[in-house]
Amino acid sequence: MRRHAFLWLLALLFAFPAAAQEQIVMVPGTGGSTLVTRVMKSPGEARQPLVVINHGSPADSSQRTKMEPPRYSALSSWFLARGYVVALPLRRGYGETGGAWAEAYGRCETPDYYSAGLQSAADVQATIDFMRTQPYVAPDRTLVVGQSAGGWATVALSSRNPPGVSGMINFAGGRGGHQKLPGGGIGNCTPDALVQAAARYGATARVPLLWIYAENDSFFEPALARRMAAAYDAAGGKATYRPVGAFGRDGHSLASSDSGAPIWQPLVQSFLATLK
Repeated sequence: MRRHAFLWLLALLFAFPAAAQEQIVMVPGTGGSTLVTRVMKSPGEARQPLVVINHGSPADSSQRTKMEPPRYSALSSWFLARGYVVALPLRRGYGETGGAWAEAYGRCETPDYYSAGLQSAADVQATIDFMRTQPYVAPDRTLVVGQSAGGWATVALSSRNPPGVSGMINFAGGRGGHQKLPGGGIGNCTPDALVQAAARYGATARVPLLWIYAENDSFFEPALARRMAAAYDAAGGKATYRPVGAFGRDGHSLASSDSGAPIWQPLVQSFLATLK
């Protein structure tokens, strides 16, 4: 009985606002691509700030073409309740967006995480640019949020300091996790390359960026997450690193799981309160 009551309360807590509107929008992207994008908003045409939420990339490459426009129910409903228009684009090479996968980083032994991240960031920027042409979107106070490869896209975009973006949030960002290593095991491809790329991004980034990583993240373990954030910050970036304890079976799913919201909500709320 208690379990049923808990599940009911959880469902009630994370339900989308009853009046929220949802549609699929075709966003003009890089190189003639069209980014299939889920957009959620409150009724009316009053201009509201924008948040772009960016998805991860499955470790199994065969799953990329099967992906649907992301939803991130807990994140989306939280921002909707606070007056944001929520846009969730499918980047190039994923699902119905299709086309060539733009985010390839090369061989596991010699990955180019830096360039791969900038390709992802280009799709995020295209989404921002298009959404700001809509009469219900404010031209400033934009937020960018991403998880896993979408978190890495967010970090990469921070290096471009996009105008009108007041802050960014990186949940478990990185690339090269859960890959077959040359020795035969499963792990992260060349983690030092992630740290180096993070430093390159941080050298030009001046947008406040919140980093959230769980203790039991199987893609990017705590020591690596700390190294990336520290390298980014030391190079000149404005990183706020907030590690959290273990979450579920794998902390990598913190942002995509409804039950992770009580963990990240106070961190995000505190971060947003610092933005100008």
